Amino acid sequence: MQNFVTVERVSPKRREAAERIKDFKEIYEVMSKEEASSQSGRCIQCGDPFCHSKCPLHNFIPFWLRATSKMDSKLAFALSNESNPFPEITGRICPQDRLCEGDCTLNDGHGAITIGSIETFISEHGFKQGLRPKFPGVTKNKSVAIIGAGPAGIACATYLLRAGIKVEMYERQSRAGGLLTYGIPGFKLEKEVVFRRIRWLEEAGLTLHVNQEVGKDISFDHIADTHDACFVAIGSETPRRPNIANDTAPEAVMAIDFLRSTQQKLFGEASSACVDVKGKNVVVVGGGDTAMDCLRTSIREGAKSVTCLYRRDKHNMPGSKKEFKNALEEGAIFVYNASPKEVLINSEGHVIGIEMQKTMLGKKDSSGRQRVEIVKGSDFRIDADVIIFALGFTPSVPQFLSENGIEVNKYGQIITNENYETTKPGVYAGGDCKRGSDLVVTAAAEGKAAAEAIIKVLLT
Repeated sequence: MQNFVTVERVSPKRREAAERIKDFKEIYEVMSKEEASSQSGRCIQCGDPFCHSKCPLHNFIPFWLRATSKMDSKLAFALSNESNPFPEITGRICPQDRLCEGDCTLNDGHGAITIGSIETFISEHGFKQGLRPKFPGVTKNKSVAIIGAGPAGIACATYLLRAGIKVEMYERQSRAGGLLTYGIPGFKLEKEVVFRRIRWLEEAGLTLHVNQEVGKDISFDHIADTHDACFVAIGSETPRRPNIANDTAPEAVMAIDFLRSTQQKLFGEASSACVDVKGKNVVVVGGGDTAMDCLRTSIREGAKSVTCLYRRDKHNMPGSKKEFKNALEEGAIFVYNASPKEVLINSEGHVIGIEMQKTMLGKKDSSGRQRVEIVKGSDFRIDADVIIFALGFTPSVPQFLSENGIEVNKYGQIITNENYETTKPGVYAGGDCKRGSDLVVTAAAEGKAAAEAIIKVLLT
């Protein structure tokens, strides 16, 4: 270990941009054994590892790095899967530059350990060796219903099943995975990676009910009456609108609708056919990872041009650095310090462009971030055939919540106590529907913590 002086940081290999934009397959290659061992050996084994502390799941990162450096595959696999319900997924999609790798001690001059890529390697190498997550089977006379099959729901199911508790999961879409399946494009996370985990949970005792929207296809009362506890993990998928003139024009669409309809088309499922971007000039408004997903999806769907408009400067973009770099390499154009003012339409109501205003960064707000200020008289126009708004999400508030005494706050987030229990006894909640739109890994951490709280109540 600690060979960071002689071994440089090596990022995972990627397919060339000109090749990868032709399909939705993952762009990163899984590390070889030699690469993973060598890169793991760079870890200095901190006594107080910041990578562990910064990770929402508090993964045992230095320990599985040491095991990987020695090619103790079984130990690395066991450690990785112990604290994480799906390490092969977080390794692929976590913004490591803002989490574990961002707090790596070696960032100060030597380059952080490539933690995410090694995490992916540990799982994929272990799977090839026949290693699998371990479950005891359903051994307890208890059952829990999980509403929502996204990251928080999957995480909760994982730890309940590890405790031998029966789990039934209710999902309104035709496939499990939530955001992992319908929100994150395949070039970041191929869908078989998600479905493989779901199959293992089903083998462990999970009963999955798809095309079952609670309050519509099945009543909440029925679910609550037939289980010992419920966990609500319905995510946060209501898009924030810009609230500007003509933002409901047919070719002005929300990011989640665009990404979901594209994935449904790839699955061959019935789709809302949100918008066709082939041969079109596409503008994406927003600067986070969802905006990058829309840019890169549009390129793969054959857009004529793809431009990202962001109201702050490049330094303040909230998305991960690697996703910005990938989008840039694949042909996306970026315009900074620009805020949308009006969607421009023709006499027939179709989008022809967007009116923007230049911005500047002013004084810092209470969070320490500089406020966005509009530069007077700075209006300018960008021609566009399609506009995609990627401005974040707010929680959906289905009617079954209020009907059953499950309270939400002014932001629509489900209110819980420190044990993730809602205002209705026996009903728990976690993930984006509780804390607001956030990362997959934070949703997983809340699903895990909620499971631990439920287990403590049901089994003690």
